[in-house]
Amino acid sequence: MAVLALVLTVTWLVLVAGIRSYIYVRRTGRVPLARGIRRGSPEWWARMLASVGLVLAVASPLAELAGVPPISFLDGQPVRLAGVALVLLGVAGSVASQIAMGASWRADVDPDVRTELVTTGPFRLVRNPVLTATATTIVGLALMVPNVLGVVMVVLSVVSMQIQVRLVEEPYLERIHGDAYRDYARRTGRFLPGIGRFGA
Repeated sequence: MAVLALVLTVTWLVLVAGIRSYIYVRRTGRVPLARGIRRGSPEWWARMLASVGLVLAVASPLAELAGVPPISFLDGQPVRLAGVALVLLGVAGSVASQIAMGASWRADVDPDVRTELVTTGPFRLVRNPVLTATATTIVGLALMVPNVLGVVMVVLSVVSMQIQVRLVEEPYLERIHGDAYRDYARRTGRFLPGIGRFGA
C-alpha cells in the first residue's frame, strides 16, 4: 500500500498543482505563488506548515517501506482501502473545483489581482471546496499508510488550511468583494455545508 500511496501522491501533485500551475502561467504569464511573503506572517506560516505536510506525504509511505510500524488500531485492509477511496475522491474533487474556479484560480492570494467571486458549482455548497477536497486527499493518504508521520501530516495540513483561509483569504475576499462576499459567506459553509458561515 505504501508504493500505491507514493504513486497517488505524485499523481495528485501533478494533476492539482503541476498542470493547473502550468495552465495559469500560460494564460497569465505570472507565477501562481505569491513572492515576498513576510517571514512570520500568516501567509508564511500557512505555506511553511503546508510544505512540511507535503514532505510528510512522501515521508510517511517511505517510512513504512523502511519498517516504521503502523498505528495498530488503524492497521487493517478496510481502513487502507477506505484511504484509497478518499484519495481518489479528493483528487477528483480538487480538479473539479479548480475547473469550476476558471480564471479565478490561483495558488496564493495576490493582493494586486481582483478575480471574480465564484459561487457556482461546488462553491454553492462550501466556500473552499478545493481545500475540502485537499483535506479529503490528505486524510486518505494517512489512512493508506497509517503511521505517526501520516497523523502529523494531517494535523499540520489542517492547521495550514485554517490559517490560510481565516487569516489570509477571507480578509482578502471581504476587502475585494465587500457585501457580495459577506452575503455569500453568511449562507455558505467554510469547508463543510452549513458549518463556518459568517454570523452563524
